[in-house]
Amino acid sequence: MQIKAFIAVAALAFATVGFAQEYPSRPITLVVPAPPAGATDVLARVLAEEMGKSLKQTIIVDNKPGASGMLGASAVARAAPDGYTLFLSHAAPIYYAPYMFSKVPYDVRRDFAFITEICSASLVLAVNKEVPVRTMKEFVAWAQMNKGKVAYGSYGVGSSSHLLNAHLSESRHLDMTHVAYKGEAPMIQDMIGGQIPVAIGTLGTMAPHIASGSLRPLAIIGEQRLSDVPNVPTMAEAGFPDEEFKPVGGVLLTAPAKTPPAVLARIEKEARAAVQTAAMKARFQAFGLVGMGNTSAEFRRNFEASGPVIQKLVQVSGAKVD
Repeated sequence: MQIKAFIAVAALAFATVGFAQEYPSRPITLVVPAPPAGATDVLARVLAEEMGKSLKQTIIVDNKPGASGMLGASAVARAAPDGYTLFLSHAAPIYYAPYMFSKVPYDVRRDFAFITEICSASLVLAVNKEVPVRTMKEFVAWAQMNKGKVAYGSYGVGSSSHLLNAHLSESRHLDMTHVAYKGEAPMIQDMIGGQIPVAIGTLGTMAPHIASGSLRPLAIIGEQRLSDVPNVPTMAEAGFPDEEFKPVGGVLLTAPAKTPPAVLARIEKEARAAVQTAAMKARFQAFGLVGMGNTSAEFRRNFEASGPVIQKLVQVSGAKVD
């Protein structure tokens, strides 16, 4: 019996190594839970190109927006764990959804293999040019004068964009109304069009419209100012030092659970290398993001440590959906 067991284990190990050595032998699908043109989509396309070079295989970006990123996440959770379906997401479906929704169609810890955090985010709170304010304190005073009449946009229910603005509304008694979009691009278009006066998003998506004067940045939600908008203060500098005014998570790379360890190790190696390329660094700078490319173990530790922070943010903001 011991000999048979040894043979079985050896055969499985040989098969796994053989599979890893031939991986990838066909195109890989990179699922993105956001529509085209937003920060996550743009980063996905650059990452796909950079990793495709080293893997010598085509990586196809598949946009699956909807349900706060859970539509795309569910598709990946159900996919074959063979390394040919990967998930590049913003933080909402992985970090935030378990605390925002009582019914999530997957279990992050059970259904996903953590690969690497591509980057961390600094976000920008901006207003439409018609809003008569130039500082955060002026905005809060204006919103209080128009209590119950101000709407804020987000790039999805349960996103950091949603929770941070909900926290601002709740903690400062502004009674603002949440308008959720399926991504940053449509949210920004409605801001420019005047349908919503305020939103939180990435600098890269907002930058052209800030430069044109269509949007006016009021504060950076992050620990430091951004070089592309050096005159815009952080929330703490603007007089809002609450610990909840910090984005958690960024852009994350995961795969279906039970993907062979050797395959995950190859993907992690190539993804971390891609983060260091000039093309990716240029995109990080354009979007006001900080490149990471950490190990899978570090990613998981960050995920576990974020739980209490997100739970408190959800409680304070009153943004839990169900």
